[in-house]
Amino acid sequence: MAAPNVVSISPLLVTSGQPSPQALAGLAKDGFHAVIYLAPSTVPNAVKDEPELLAKQGIEFIHIPVPFGSPDESHFLAVSAALTRLQSKKVLVHCEVNMRASSMVFLHRVLHGNEDPAVAYEAVAKVWSPGGVWRRLLLALLSSHKVSFEPY
Repeated sequence: MAAPNVVSISPLLVTSGQPSPQALAGLAKDGFHAVIYLAPSTVPNAVKDEPELLAKQGIEFIHIPVPFGSPDESHFLAVSAALTRLQSKKVLVHCEVNMRASSMVFLHRVLHGNEDPAVAYEAVAKVWSPGGVWRRLLLALLSSHKVSFEPY
């Protein structure tokens, strides 16, 4: 798939930055059933016709715009609810460069999938080291679920 920072989490879950229009047009042949897009549609590299490209292939499109400078628990809850509903389907979670996506998927895997945070965090570390509001969000949600883990 042509996109920045593609990270395959499992056979049914992939995170990435913004796929090219051509990559989006080929997702059905790669077995994808749904796409969760986490960047606002106003970001410069957004593919304006992404919903239409996916609909033509019968792929469900879910848009949860997460402001990069102010992510919060409501964004995580929306992402996690979508991932839970789609857990038996092949899903791509993407944003601009896979910072939002990798972080939200990490939280879902740990808090609702009961995965080892050190193992789940490897997918985040391939892309970035969250700081600022993102680090605070990760720490707050992990703490509220009594998960002891220090993101690096």
